[in-house]
Amino acid sequence: MNNAFSQAMDFRHACKIFDADKKISDDAMEYILEAGRKSPSSFGMEAWKFVVITNEELKAKLRPFCWDQVQITSCSHLVVILAGIDSVKVQSGEVEKRFKRRQMPQESLDFYMDIYAKHLEKTLSSNENIYAWTAKQSYIALGNMMTAAAYIGIDSCPIEGFEKEKVETVLGLDTSKYQVAALVPFGYRINEQPTQLRLPFEQVVEFIK
Repeated sequence: MNNAFSQAMDFRHACKIFDADKKISDDAMEYILEAGRKSPSSFGMEAWKFVVITNEELKAKLRPFCWDQVQITSCSHLVVILAGIDSVKVQSGEVEKRFKRRQMPQESLDFYMDIYAKHLEKTLSSNENIYAWTAKQSYIALGNMMTAAAYIGIDSCPIEGFEKEKVETVLGLDTSKYQVAALVPFGYRINEQPTQLRLPFEQVVEFIK
């Protein structure tokens, strides 16, 4: 089946060098960020934040701690995806607030709060465990933003190659609240797209009937 979505998936690749002279419009960037904001998350906690950087000096400061990758400074917009830490803790009060958005009766709220605390007892036992949980979820938003960008002809490159603590220091993050999960530069390609290499469908998909 060939449609606009599949064409976007064919268009998307890990763009290594962006055209530094081409900038993404505010409307297009908002479209991409909305795809991240509307992404699903465990228990509906939305334990993420998207820091959008266009400041060239700040991008230059970050680049040495991102394996000196040229995407960091050649992109139009650099998005740092943060994984929430404190907001998913029961005692923060944020969990209850986010459940209350569904305007459920107190009995139902108590039920969900109890399930949440018991199901995630081990996960919530340390900031390290929480980060592993929320960072994993943030990749749903990351994937959706990259696909949304490709859908409107904008390139991206997911970046895991960075020195986490140093990037957090440059950004001045309070790591008890947020920690860096990934970075994703957005912009416009300057080189031809390389051939997309993927394992065959039959090798990665198994049907059980």
